[in-house]
Amino acid sequence: MIKHIILWKLRSDLNETQKHEAALAIKHGLESLKGQIPGLIDIHVQATGQLPSSNADIMLDSTLESELALQNYAVHPAHVAVADGIVRPNTEVRFCLDYKL
Repeated sequence: MIKHIILWKLRSDLNETQKHEAALAIKHGLESLKGQIPGLIDIHVQATGQLPSSNADIMLDSTLESELALQNYAVHPAHVAVADGIVRPNTEVRFCLDYKL
């Protein structure tokens, strides 16, 4: 199994209301992928409740069956639609960590 962890920083030009709305839209969009993409075992987005010590706004924590499943997830049309339509327009920094369980 593979863990696919992403941290994002929302765009700095968004006001607090826009950031909150964007974070919830990203959460809903990404979590809706569960059951749509073969090999995607679990997906969770933490978009609220960050402590002041945090330097990221959103975290994606997902589990996939294999490295091949991760590669397929990256190009799956449902994932690309969420990434291009919701995530990328609202974020400016992205960090990724993929590792084997």
